[in-house]
Amino acid sequence: MNLDDFSDLIERPDSGMRRDAEERRERQTVPAGALGRLDELGEWLSAAQRSVPVRAVAQPRVVVFAGDHGVAALGVSGRPAASAHTLVREALDGTSPGAVVARRAGVPVRIVDAGLDCDPALLPGDVVRQRVRRGSGRIDVEDALTPQEAEEAVRLGMRVADEEADSGTDLVVLGDLSVGGTTPAAVLVAALCGTDASVVTGRGGVRIDDLTWMRKCAAVRDALRRARPVLGDQLRLLAAVGGADLAATTGFLLQSAVRRMPVILDGVVSAACALVGQRAAFRAPDWWLAGHLTGEPGQAKALDRMAMTPLLDQGVTVGGGTGALLALPLVQAAAGLAADLPEAPAAPKPDDRPGVLDAT
Repeated sequence: MNLDDFSDLIERPDSGMRRDAEERRERQTVPAGALGRLDELGEWLSAAQRSVPVRAVAQPRVVVFAGDHGVAALGVSGRPAASAHTLVREALDGTSPGAVVARRAGVPVRIVDAGLDCDPALLPGDVVRQRVRRGSGRIDVEDALTPQEAEEAVRLGMRVADEEADSGTDLVVLGDLSVGGTTPAAVLVAALCGTDASVVTGRGGVRIDDLTWMRKCAAVRDALRRARPVLGDQLRLLAAVGGADLAATTGFLLQSAVRRMPVILDGVVSAACALVGQRAAFRAPDWWLAGHLTGEPGQAKALDRMAMTPLLDQGVTVGGGTGALLALPLVQAAAGLAADLPEAPAAPKPDDRPGVLDAT
């Protein structure tokens, strides 16, 4: 597998439809530009759907990839190593922030175990059945995955994207649940943006103290040395310093773009995977939206590199797609406004005015 092959498979959203949507917007009763960024979102959706007027976002879905990361054993996370299954359990039980928001919004949630480090019996079979491996390697000293596992994880993400597109999902809210996942995410961003560890290393979803942050920076620095020699091959990069959940997320993003299925990104993990996807296929980011800003410097760096402006900035740091879910109503509102606002009546032609005769 070569991720660069996606470049030939991904088209941009339909520019002609976008122009038609812009022209239609100019004819509506509310002045063009008065709705701010909602106008832009509506036109983007029209281009993605190839439809003017835009169709409602009727079947959104939250898709979450889960995994544990061996680097968490270094004490770089606010949670114990190999405990991501507890986050998945909370989401399944409906008690996590993401699950609460999704339930209120009426959006179904799908969780995929790509690399949790737990007994499969602890979770439902439909969650764990596609697991690539149990946990990921400690990226400061070893590869996260073998090349075969990296390809299997990417194909897992592609398969999930195909299943969602085939089932009628018209927009995906993408999330992650992991322990230690922000560390490989920081490594990927630093490697692809050519920055140092301290520039992209944040405090994580559960805020860490200064000493833990310093350990995390050291782990990112050491993993970055291992990442640089394989920068020319995105699959090898994911194997060296990513993880099963990150590789699956990357495959999902790329195949979603192939299938013309829009995606709202959540935090630094999905942003880092999107950056890998952009390196493989430069048109792919046209299918993605940045849902919100988390405060993680790696996320901000990745979004800036992809020229993405987040829809929200509420300081949300929990994962599971929570922040991206908060942005979903904005996208749905944009679709509704673009479709339902009335058009202004056309100005009458001179020869259509009562009492005016054609001089010819």
